[in-house]
Amino acid sequence: MSMSLGIEDVTAPACCAPLSGPPLDADEAAELAKVFKSLADPVRLRLLNMIAAAEGGEACVCDLTGAFDLTAPTISHHLKVLRQAGLIEGERRGTWVYYRAIPAALTRLSGLFTLPAPAPA
Repeated sequence: MSMSLGIEDVTAPACCAPLSGPPLDADEAAELAKVFKSLADPVRLRLLNMIAAAEGGEACVCDLTGAFDLTAPTISHHLKVLRQAGLIEGERRGTWVYYRAIPAALTRLSGLFTLPAPAPA
């Protein structure tokens, strides 16, 4: 079962400006660079995909580690990088941590690549 995220108008002023819009200031560019750097690793990109697509909208770390030929501490490091980038959040339940994607962060990223609609002919 796939998770359905709500649709948000990413062109509204409350969201970030698209890259095709006004120039980014230095602070916003630095913040976005950290997010993109966190996604530039194939393992982290796969982890984010697995978490966002998990049934019920969250995934236990115990379910994530088996998909990789990596140690649990390495997976934990990758998850920490995604958390620090603001893309996922985790909740400890007993021994395990359950992760879920932060929809607003993913929507913000998708809004960056929105191009202006062409003027009607």
